[in-house]
This record gives sequence, structure tokens and C-alpha cells, in this order.
Amino acid sequence: MTIGPDITELLARARADLRMGVPVVVDCPVPVLISAAETLSPSRLKVLLDMPGDSVVAITARRAETLKARVYDGDLARVLLPPDATLDWVLGIADPAGDLMTPMKGPLACARGGDVDAHRAGLQIAKSARLLPAVLVTPVEDATRFARDHGLTMLSLDQVVTHLSDRSPLHPVVHARLPLEVSEAGRLHVFRPEDGGEEHYAIEIGRPDRSQPVLTRLHSACFTGDLMGSLKCDCGPQLRAALAQMGQEGQGVLLYMNQEGRGIGLANKMRAYSLQDQGFDTVEANHRLGFEDDERDFRLGADILQAMGFSSVRLLTNNPRKVEMMQASGITVAARVPLQVGENRHNHAYLATKAAKSGHLL
Repeated sequence: MTIGPDITELLARARADLRMGVPVVVDCPVPVLISAAETLSPSRLKVLLDMPGDSVVAITARRAETLKARVYDGDLARVLLPPDATLDWVLGIADPAGDLMTPMKGPLACARGGDVDAHRAGLQIAKSARLLPAVLVTPVEDATRFARDHGLTMLSLDQVVTHLSDRSPLHPVVHARLPLEVSEAGRLHVFRPEDGGEEHYAIEIGRPDRSQPVLTRLHSACFTGDLMGSLKCDCGPQLRAALAQMGQEGQGVLLYMNQEGRGIGLANKMRAYSLQDQGFDTVEANHRLGFEDDERDFRLGADILQAMGFSSVRLLTNNPRKVEMMQASGITVAARVPLQVGENRHNHAYLATKAAKSGHLL
């Protein structure tokens, strides 16, 4: 075994690099340099444009639909940079904030033909780094030499593709007694993924019988709703109602998953809120940003439950997708327990959109 980083550790390094504006090298038959559009600096863009070969901005098909860009590659488009491309132009392709003010960004020319696996991997890494899913892709001649000469992280495309298709294993770190307002018999369990991502938590109320379906809430972190009392969503009321019901029954498990904003991160959630202020609903806002309706991975919740010894739940949710993913991940959903709380005049349209477009049972 080598002491150097494996692919899991290299990907963690790559995510950190992209967040800081540092490009990463992807080694494949046609090696490329991947730069996150959101964090790209003017000086680095100038260097990239001066390099031989044509750079493209890879965006998801969702974002391409908004820009009226031709999608030749199924789930992504490769937008060719014009000769006079500026950083503002690149950011305008990536970020929908100014779409209504400057709607005529095109016509945009898009590449077609050739392999796009490296472009797809770049978009996946940017998403996992909680950045806008838009990357500048620049060809390089010798991946190993280029990475060495510039001190850049290099990833093998074959390893990346295999690794990104799997979710990272979660490992228990510690658990300790945590008396709560709803129950003094509370216990907090911390789980840490191998890939360097955010930790997830399980709040156990009482001592639930592992042989019986346990009352369970799979709750995604919501800083604005859970902590700040935001009226734009129903997350805070759902969190408190779920804990209160577990306290009343004397047992339960609340899984608190760090998948803010349906898995796009707080910054992108605020971008979506800004688009909602322009008149788009929550699903349309996500699509304009380049994301799917919901980027969360509920299988992580099933992993935690199984690690804690549970195999069956009574799931507190209005979202049938959670039920389906629990069942598909080996957790029996003995019953779906509705959790309809928190509607107000500020989130009425948001809840209606979740019901109409995402199938929530409200």
C-alpha cells in the first residue's frame, strides 16, 4: 500500500481545489483541465484562453434548456467560447442571476461528437463541491506532466467514473446522551463519510426495539427553516413536530442529513430563492441553476438505520420518493405517517409546487 492519496482522497482534494478556484487535471484519452466557472479568476481565465486547443463551458441539460443551447450529449451541453470571451460571459453562462436582465446570450454554438465523460465527471465533482454545475474544460497534451509542472491535482477518469457512481460508506464516529426538550432520553449519533463530505446525524429517542418498526423522520438540514424560523418552507415545523411525536411515543429516530437545499447547498439554495423572487417556482429555479428537482441521496439514511440495527420503519414523510428509496435500500416501510404542518401565506405556493411537480402528498 502506498502512503499517497487514493481516488477517494484525490476527489476530496479536487473538490476543495475547485471551491478555491484551482483547476484539476483529468487524465483520459484526451486529457483536460477542469475549472469551476463560479470560482474562476480573470488571471486564470486569460491563461486558459491562451492555451492551445478550444475550451468549452460544460453545463447540464437543465441549464442548457434555459439558455436555448443545443444539447448533443444527452445530459450536458458543451458551449464554445467566443474569441472575445470574458469572465462575465463565462459567469453569465453558469449563473442565471442575470438571465432576465440580459436574456440574449446567444445564439450559443455548442460542440458535438467526441467523448464527454471527462466533462460529465467535472460537472458531478462541481455539484458535490456545492458549486454551480458549470465547468470550463480545456484540453492539455500530457496530463501527468501538466499536473506536475503546475502542482495540480490529477484524477484518472476511469477511477473517477467508477467512484462517483457509488455513494461513500458512512462510519459511526461517536454517540452520547443528549437530553432534549421533547425527551430527556435522547442520544445523538454522528456518522462520517469516507469521502471527506459532511457528517450526518441520528437523534435517537428512548430505546426503540430493533425488532419492531421504529418511528423515523428522514430530515434534510435546513439552516433557514430549522434555525432561523423561515416562513418560506415547512422544514422547521416538520422537524419540531417529528421530534414532539417521538417524545410523546417515547421512542423514535430522527435522521438529520446534511443535504441542504435538496442537496445543492445553502449558497445555491439562496440563488434559487432569488430566482423565486423573480417569479419562478422552486422546481423552475433549480432547473435554471442547472440542477435537478431534487439532488439528495436518501440511501444514506437507510445506511445509517442499518448501522444502528434497524430494518423497519414507520416513516414520517409526505414525500413518496423517500418511501421508495428506503424500500429499495433494504429498509421496510411498514407505514407512511403524514407530517402536514407549517403551511402559511409565504410558503403556500411552494407547497403547492411540491405537490404538483414533485408528488408530495399534501
